[in-house]
Amino acid sequence: MFDAFAKVVSQADARGEYLSSAQLDALSAMVADSNKRMDAVNRITSNASAIVTNAARALFAEQPSLIAPGGNAYTSRRNAACLRDMEIILRYVTYAVFTGDASVLDDRCLNGLRETYVALGTPGASVAIGVQKMKEAALAIANDSNGITSGDCSNLMAEISGYFDRAAAAVA
Repeated sequence: MFDAFAKVVSQADARGEYLSSAQLDALSAMVADSNKRMDAVNRITSNASAIVTNAARALFAEQPSLIAPGGNAYTSRRNAACLRDMEIILRYVTYAVFTGDASVLDDRCLNGLRETYVALGTPGASVAIGVQKMKEAALAIANDSNGITSGDCSNLMAEISGYFDRAAAAVA
């Protein structure tokens, strides 16, 4: 598990090469955008409970069979487990955003998650929809231009979106 800097350096070291000017420019751009990155992570983290709760409500409104007797989120214990899993995925997405690298998300959260859900009989497609709903809410919060570092955040928002898409694909 590397951050973007360690990953670039270790890859160059493995090849026995110096960092290229393109790699240095990419890392320099990441440093220049670090305040925007931290603002986005801070906003998502500060609103994590609302993001997860609202995504779950929307998911259960669309798929009421999940919370009906016999559904995968029926009983408070199973519902709490569902919310816990959504929160864990969101937390690891924020780690990936902060480091600028998906390896922590993959290594610590997504590897084997689909298999676990299959073994538990959890509908992966429903989890993926919940992740997409968290993505929509997180992007709306992170992309709000009030009170954050000014500048173009389109690349960062695309990156954040990509982490959520990666998580949704891993469980579907």
